[in-house]
Amino acid sequence: MPSQRRPAKSAARSPTRTTQSGVPADFPARAIPFQARLLKPVARDTAQAWLFLLVPPEASRQLPSRGLNTVAGTLAGSPFQATLEPDGQGGHWLRVEPELVAAAGVCAGETVSLEMTPLDVEPEPRLPGDLQQALAEASDQVRSAWADITPVARRDWIHWILSAKRPETRQKRILSTCEMLAKGKRRPCCFDRSGMYSQSLRAPEAEI
Repeated sequence: MPSQRRPAKSAARSPTRTTQSGVPADFPARAIPFQARLLKPVARDTAQAWLFLLVPPEASRQLPSRGLNTVAGTLAGSPFQATLEPDGQGGHWLRVEPELVAAAGVCAGETVSLEMTPLDVEPEPRLPGDLQQALAEASDQVRSAWADITPVARRDWIHWILSAKRPETRQKRILSTCEMLAKGKRRPCCFDRSGMYSQSLRAPEAEI
């Protein structure tokens, strides 16, 4: 009786390793060059001086995530570090702070050259004042949980809070953050980080 061959066992797939910032470990750390037009957002207050730009699709596709991406690079030759935000359509946009506008000597309407590279190590995100106060008034368990999660996770919580369109929604999310942290949650529950499915995230509306 002829012997039967046993099917070869398929090699077990190892999980994708990521860096501290959430970037896949094998993601090529190369500069992404592109050009974009500086836009002025529709003013909501007279003190608003920042600009923004839309990352071209061909550049956006080279980023490791459809959600937030923290990058370092240059804009018109001036160095910067910033977090690109999702536009809800699979792309990204960049807020250009007044300091960078002044350093680069640029203005709204100009087309500028940029290079950017995703960071391997996520920097500590800036804590909004209202969340900082809520954490200061929260239990030791909540503060300990906040300190224990990664900077990427803290960034996601902050993004979820800041993406609220109304002040009352933002306040509810701050309260929910403390409640979920107390229950051991390390990331906001059911938050569409790209905005592609919930249609909850978008780039600013431009004046020019």
